[in-house]
Amino acid sequence: MKASCVYGAFLFLLLAITDAVESTRAYNIEEDLSRPTADSIEGTRWAVLVAGSNGYNNYRHQADVCHAYQILKQGGLKDENIIVFMYDDIAYNEDNPTPGFVVNKPYGPNVYHGVPKDYTGNDTNVNNLYAVLLGNKSALTGGSGKVLSSGPNDHVFFYYTDHGGPGILAMPVGDLVYAKDLIEVLKKKHEMKGYKRMAIYIEACESGSMVSGLLPGNVNVYSTTASKPDENSWGCYCPGDDDDDRSQSAGKTNNSTATPGSPDFYGTCLGDLYSVAWLEDSDVHDPRKETMRQQYKRVKKRTNASHVMQYGDMSLNNVFRSLFMGPNYPDNNLSASTRPKPFSSSSGGMVISQRDAKLAYLRNKVQIAPDGSLEQLEAQMRLRDELLHREQVDRKIGKIAKLLLGEKDGLVAVPNTVLPEGQPLVNDWECFKTMVRT
Repeated sequence: MKASCVYGAFLFLLLAITDAVESTRAYNIEEDLSRPTADSIEGTRWAVLVAGSNGYNNYRHQADVCHAYQILKQGGLKDENIIVFMYDDIAYNEDNPTPGFVVNKPYGPNVYHGVPKDYTGNDTNVNNLYAVLLGNKSALTGGSGKVLSSGPNDHVFFYYTDHGGPGILAMPVGDLVYAKDLIEVLKKKHEMKGYKRMAIYIEACESGSMVSGLLPGNVNVYSTTASKPDENSWGCYCPGDDDDDRSQSAGKTNNSTATPGSPDFYGTCLGDLYSVAWLEDSDVHDPRKETMRQQYKRVKKRTNASHVMQYGDMSLNNVFRSLFMGPNYPDNNLSASTRPKPFSSSSGGMVISQRDAKLAYLRNKVQIAPDGSLEQLEAQMRLRDELLHREQVDRKIGKIAKLLLGEKDGLVAVPNTVLPEGQPLVNDWECFKTMVRT
């Protein structure tokens, strides 16, 4: 195995030790007085929204995507130009206390209403994702058949939210999204003159590794990520995190007594910190007056558990958000009492690592079940099995790491050298993919 791949494998394995289930250079750009406005653009606005997980414990990812759809729809994008990937198993899940109703924040509105079901269930796979991005209908298997048929004057917003790892993003079905493959798809789309400008937002652990050192600055793509290449991203609005006055009664231990609409009531994390930050910022700021750079700064400030990063064509962070998300803003139609409130500059409560959100969900299932009941026993067994599985994987990965890298004083001999900042995760991606799949 090549040295570059061994080192890449080490990075992946080291992070996998703590994940059993599953940076950029500074830019100082001058203000661009000629930036395009919503009224001056030609072409069409398109969006591709991807929730890369399934299961009620991953509720937050589909909730993020549904919320994103509502913002884009409100902004003026048409359903025919919004393509949605989501497994669609949370709205009517048996664990959902409000069937058909999905929220992205405590006591929030139903963000599920009207969301297109383009690619659901087994159709939410990487092959369909790449076919959609490339506008290749003949390569699709299932789904609505809707693809990104954008042209040289069009603007594209691509949002992904789910679990990730070094150089990878997960999908509910089938193979992973590998950083190198995704960037090659974007390059090909650029060569096809398939867009004028593109913005990409990525919510996942190690999400910076999907673009760092890979996304060129000359393909008219601007990206922000929830974290640096070596950091977790975080879930928020989770069970136990409810400081609303409506839920302060003592002795509340199960979701039958939890306040309807609270995280305890839903029993799972309702959102992701980075995603909630940009979504709630979009709720309260006029897209015709807020630049991408201004949103990035606000989101970076609020996302205080990881480092929100930006990559690609930095000139695009100075355009107005309406260029990608639409120019409509209902500020004239809302009263002061119904207008969304600006979010706090802090996270506003506890956050949970994406990798531990499933444990929070399982522990909550144990807590809310009646003491001594069969339901509680089953929940305890599920939690125990998950913890045992993680311990087993930790041990196996630890052994592999020691075989690859050796050990010192009984511990993995961690190399002192690291790749320079801004470099791709690995040099040999085929070797990396073989290792991950193995």
